Amino acid sequence: MMDQKNLLLAIVISVVILVGFQYGFQFLSPPVQHPATPGTPAAQNAPTQAPAPGTTATPAIAPTPGVPATAQQAETRESALAGSPRLKIDTPRLHGSIALTGGRIDDLTLATYHDTVDPKSPEVVLLDPTGTKEPYFAEFGWVAASADDKAKVPGPQTLWKGSGTLTPTTPVTLTWDNGEGLVFTRTISVDADYMFTLKDKVKNSGAAAANLVPYALISRTGTPQTSGYYILHEGLIGELGGGLQEVKYSALKTDHPDEFSSTGGWMGFTDKYWLTALIPPQSDAIKAQFRHTVDGGVDRYQTDYLGAPVAIAPGGTGTVSTRFFGGAKEVNLLDGYADSGIPRFDRAIDFGWFYFLTKPIFLALQFLAGVLGNFGLAILLFTFCVKLLFFPLANKSYRAMSKMKLLQPQMQKLREQYPDDKAKQQTEIMALYKRVGANPLAACLPIVIQIPVFFSLYKVLFVTIEMRHAPFYGWIHDLSAPDPTSFANLFGLLPFVPPHVLMIGAWPLIMGMTMFLQQKLNPQPVDPMQAKMFMVLPVVFTYMLSAFPAGLVIYWAWNNTLSVCQQWVIMHRAGAA
Repeated sequence: MMDQKNLLLAIVISVVILVGFQYGFQFLSPPVQHPATPGTPAAQNAPTQAPAPGTTATPAIAPTPGVPATAQQAETRESALAGSPRLKIDTPRLHGSIALTGGRIDDLTLATYHDTVDPKSPEVVLLDPTGTKEPYFAEFGWVAASADDKAKVPGPQTLWKGSGTLTPTTPVTLTWDNGEGLVFTRTISVDADYMFTLKDKVKNSGAAAANLVPYALISRTGTPQTSGYYILHEGLIGELGGGLQEVKYSALKTDHPDEFSSTGGWMGFTDKYWLTALIPPQSDAIKAQFRHTVDGGVDRYQTDYLGAPVAIAPGGTGTVSTRFFGGAKEVNLLDGYADSGIPRFDRAIDFGWFYFLTKPIFLALQFLAGVLGNFGLAILLFTFCVKLLFFPLANKSYRAMSKMKLLQPQMQKLREQYPDDKAKQQTEIMALYKRVGANPLAACLPIVIQIPVFFSLYKVLFVTIEMRHAPFYGWIHDLSAPDPTSFANLFGLLPFVPPHVLMIGAWPLIMGMTMFLQQKLNPQPVDPMQAKMFMVLPVVFTYMLSAFPAGLVIYWAWNNTLSVCQQWVIMHRAGAA
């Protein structure tokens, strides 16, 4: 049957695409690189070097934010923080401190995000100081403009003077006197979200001019675990040289940095939900780079930039400024920073090639969630709106399917009439279609219509932090995670945790039942083998989607339910149900 073959082909292709999206990148992506041997304490605590003009220093070390820390890691972190003088950071959205040694921002936790859905669980740790297992920090300063310039500048081990607590309304000031006529002053402020502004001033009271180059860097060590390969970019990122630069950890060549000349822009590290970024003044010419080195088996990554040289005459003052973002990739927040003049800052959220579809879907869900108070309800209402949008097309498809179902007895007679002549069978069947105006491809339309929305919604659920730990009702506490229940332990009634292969929850089973009901309304294959394959498909989809985000499974189940209702009414009126 040509119509059944077309439908079967569409379903098989859909299955292949779905499986590829969820599992394919696990096989295509290179293995996560882990240090061959643990770095020694001396190596882990080695200070970074500020990049000299035209060079880049070896970075320090970096963690995977959002991964719950062990008790030992937490203890090591507290010990490292207690080992150096600090200024406290206390804002509505950030907690942490600034190290007076080196003047680094190296201690940040996100006050409104936690490791698990439990609001009492620890805050997500974004930055860690040296002395911890995986340091990750931002550093700012000056380097001499040339080898002939002997000006003494602050470095990673310089102890600055400062006091106070950094809040959105109270900046802090750090000072350091080099004892040779240069006094360095750094004023750090922060907004109510995640953006720091650093203003560096150098006053020259000496007899000789000083020629200095400002720099900023973010240093990270160890290759973090990433969540996706083709689905999501995680690694180094920036808007440099007029284009968006995305470089995966595995793509960086050892000791051979990717270099960029740019006017303004930004650069940093992007994780699934978190971002660190340096934002120089947008009118300044800079030289930026992404770098990877290996030291003692430890992978080290750094992004940095050098600004234009600043000449400071005797009795004069030189000033520069930069910004540093360290926080969550919230859509509205990054959109606001992009609108304020940071080019393509919103693209740190990887909405993918179908940006024109995925972002509007997210914005629609966000609006509906604001009205309904729940992202799960927003998904249900969004699905209903999509069904209304495609209502005329779906109606046309279901009417054609009704005709196909009514024609099945006549088609069976033609097969019996020409049992050994397949070509004649197809000719007569196509003539029958033409006489009654039936379209054998119409059965594919409901599936084809769903695919773009399905994958766009999958992308939204996968990459947006707004969906992280977003609850629905009942047992669904995180729409971005799979259904946590399993039929194997009677959905939690039996006191044991089933193996992963048996983690098929209630919502995937509901989805499978709705798919089975919809299948029953479709024209049934006459060929026994095709009929068996169709019977297996709901089982295959149930198992496959059990590993997908719960929000996506809820969407699919609800969409199937609406389709069944619409299809039953149309086919009942046509006498095919």
